[in-house]
Amino acid sequence: MIEPTLALQTAIRNRLAGSPNIAALVDPENIRAGSSRPDDTPCIIMSNASTSLHGHDYRAQRCAWASFDLHIWAMDREAEVNGEDIVKEIAFAITQALDKHSLQIDGGYVDHCRVTHSAFPRDPQPTFGHGILSVEALIRWIV
Repeated sequence: MIEPTLALQTAIRNRLAGSPNIAALVDPENIRAGSSRPDDTPCIIMSNASTSLHGHDYRAQRCAWASFDLHIWAMDREAEVNGEDIVKEIAFAITQALDKHSLQIDGGYVDHCRVTHSAFPRDPQPTFGHGILSVEALIRWIV
């Protein structure tokens, strides 16, 4: 298996890209890893990954808690809908797609996936909406 956060990132990207509720709001091509404000919105960017290794579980599987942030960006193009409102709608769809679901990874699985924190900071450019969801999951794999 590759590094746990990369496995989690791939599993979450696949889950989000395959969700009809999210696909209605965000083009699957705009769900990616990165660290900067996107040119094309709405967009979900995965960043700030961390891993905490926890040895083996009772079935001799390796265990690790992995986490990262999902940055959600949207821009008000029609001046009818606030970018922040679009971001909150996307955040709700992400939470529904991830909470309490197991995800498959090569050589293992992701368990206890959940959104642990959300924040919606004001962007200096008023047409942009920005949200940050912190996600964590327990990853198990056989060595």
